[in-house]
Amino acid sequence: MECDSNKLMINDINGDSVSFDAYEKMAGYYFEDVDIKPFNAYFERPATLSLLPDVQGKSVLDAGCAAGWYSNWLLEQGANVTAVDFSPNMVAMTKKRVGNKAAVRQADLHEPLPFLADRSMDIVVSSLALHYLKTWEIVLAEFNRILKPQGLLIFSVHHPLRDFAAFPDSNYFRTETVEEEWEMNGETVKVRFYRRSLSTMITALLDAGLIIEKFLEPTPTRQFAELHPEDYKQLTTKPHFLMIRARKS
Repeated sequence: MECDSNKLMINDINGDSVSFDAYEKMAGYYFEDVDIKPFNAYFERPATLSLLPDVQGKSVLDAGCAAGWYSNWLLEQGANVTAVDFSPNMVAMTKKRVGNKAAVRQADLHEPLPFLADRSMDIVVSSLALHYLKTWEIVLAEFNRILKPQGLLIFSVHHPLRDFAAFPDSNYFRTETVEEEWEMNGETVKVRFYRRSLSTMITALLDAGLIIEKFLEPTPTRQFAELHPEDYKQLTTKPHFLMIRARKS
């Protein structure tokens, strides 16, 4: 019966979703190792967290929760957390991390989120997830629907110039699928995602009725420099991540 259940969840994944198999494979690694991986711990997270207000007592959606680092951090700060991810294995890792302290479920952000009520969330946090979506119209409309008035969307994605530099034969002005190979504990995992222009991102946010408040192109922390000085030198001269805070009017 367990196999049948997993099969149903896989069949429910939107056809435009990418890297499902990759993240199923990487779930254990994310749970064990990604908490201290420099690109996450000393680069992406400090920048994303800097955009968050006090979350004590707030209802927060962790959209694309992976193995649950953000969910756990939000709980420690006193938030009421709902977490979703399209990977059943990532959902299992998040549940392993946070237990029953958060509502955690499998959901594909390509699709509506009918289990979340209108105006039920104060904040939506989405860390390095939206570049796996082919289009942003549905997900941003859903975020707008579930956010309370003046609610916040805070998210991080690959910087569009980073992706264009990594794939110079692509068309910057088109939303295209690209693929990278990541090394995970000695195993090569192929990860696909969508690269899109900056104007496409901003237009999608504005069309969804969201007001952009802050826009970050961060550089890594000093802890990152101590661990990876060569990467640090490059990342202080070339963009890699992009963080945006937007507010519902």
